[in-house]
This record gives sequence, C-alpha cells and structure tokens, in this order.
Amino acid sequence: MIDRVRADDFFVEVDDSWEANSEPWQTKLEFNGEFVDALRRGTVSGHEDVDVAQALVDLVHNELEAYGTSGGQRLNDTEISLACATVPLEAGKHDGIFSRGFSSLSPHSWSGSKRRDATSSPSPRFSTGWAAVDEEIRELRRRFRTSSTPQDYRAIGTHCVGVIEALSRTVYDPTRHLRAGETEPPVDKSKQRIDRYIEDALPGSANEELRGLAKRAVAVAHQVKHRTTPSRRDAGIASDTVILLANILRRLRPE
Repeated sequence: MIDRVRADDFFVEVDDSWEANSEPWQTKLEFNGEFVDALRRGTVSGHEDVDVAQALVDLVHNELEAYGTSGGQRLNDTEISLACATVPLEAGKHDGIFSRGFSSLSPHSWSGSKRRDATSSPSPRFSTGWAAVDEEIRELRRRFRTSSTPQDYRAIGTHCVGVIEALSRTVYDPTRHLRAGETEPPVDKSKQRIDRYIEDALPGSANEELRGLAKRAVAVAHQVKHRTTPSRRDAGIASDTVILLANILRRLRPE
C-alpha cells in the first residue's frame, strides 16, 4: 500500500519527558533528517515520488513563509538548508512539475524587507493553504503524471472538475455572497458560486475579464471530461487552467 506523504510527515514525535519541568510522557516533534537523507540517496519505498516531492515543497514553502513573515518556523538553519537542497533533487524526477529554484535559498542570509519580498512575489505559493483544494490539486498532478491514454486524459477532466468544486466549496460563503431573495446554488454550480466570489472581491466593469476567466476555466475542465479522445495537451491545458484559477482565487483572499 502506498502512503500519502504530507509536510508534517517530515517530523517525528520524540520523548521530551526527560527535560526539566516537563510532564511525564510528554513528547515533541523534531525534524526527521534521516528521512530526508534517505530521499537524497534514492527513492524511499512505500511512497509515491511525486507525493514526496510535493510534500517537501510544501514544507520548505511553509517554513520560508513563516521565517519571512510572522515567524514560528520549526526548522533551524541546518535543517532548512538540508530541505532546500533536497527539493531540486526530488523535483528533477518529475519533468519540471515542481520549482527548481530552492538550492540557493538560505534563510539566515535573508533580512527585513528582502525576506518579505520573497514571500510576496508573483505566485509564490506551492499550495493555496486551503486543505481540500490542495488535496485535489495534488491528486490531479499525480494522475496527470501517470496518464497515457485518451481514457486517462478524459479522467483528468474529472479531476479538474474536482479542483473547481473544491474551490466552489471553499470560496463561496452564503453569509457574504448570497443576495436577498436568492437560493444558495449547489456546489456543482461552480461557475455561479465562483463568479459571485470574484464579483464581491473585484467589483465593477474593470474586472470583467477576470470574471470571464473563471467562467472559461470551468468550461475548459468540462470539455476535457466529455471529449471522446482528449490528448495529453488537452488534459495539460485543462490542468494548468484550474491551477491558475486556484491561485487567482487564493490571491483575492490575502489573509
């Protein structure tokens, strides 16, 4: 059985009860450097390579974002350097699915506004922070990587719709987006729900094209799902489109 790897899986629980003033059987989490070392030596059995790479990217992103903004990072300089150096090794296994720009990142060399700029640059996120959306995107990436037939690519359309419906559940809030006299649209009416979210975040005629982008993203995903013989290019464009949409919608909620 293949176990799904997440960012928190790079930490292990250790006995902390020997420390002064600690409670009996108290534990704490420590960075699992041995696991990362094993990744650097080769594939770790029991895990999908692409899941390991995504989880490692998520870990590094979360740590660098914490370091550059509010603090609260869990890794020290040595540990984050090891994690950063491992990302391009894992990413290289996946034909550019993940960013390769981590090897030069070193948190201890950052300061003040430079750290903040690094976390507020265009599309800095390797995850949206919306758990259900990120899970759907990870599954979409995994499925695309292993697809090779028209049937596989048609199924990619279904996973694209899964991402859009996760966005629909996440961004639409009836207490904010439902107008007087309206009935809340169901989740599968994603276009209506996402449109309303964008309308409230970016009102006015100046943002008409962005609202249109959301509509077209939904349409592209459904087209791939219903095509008889979609190609890898078709499926890839649909996947790129819904991931772009997720990043746009996430940017509209900066908190």
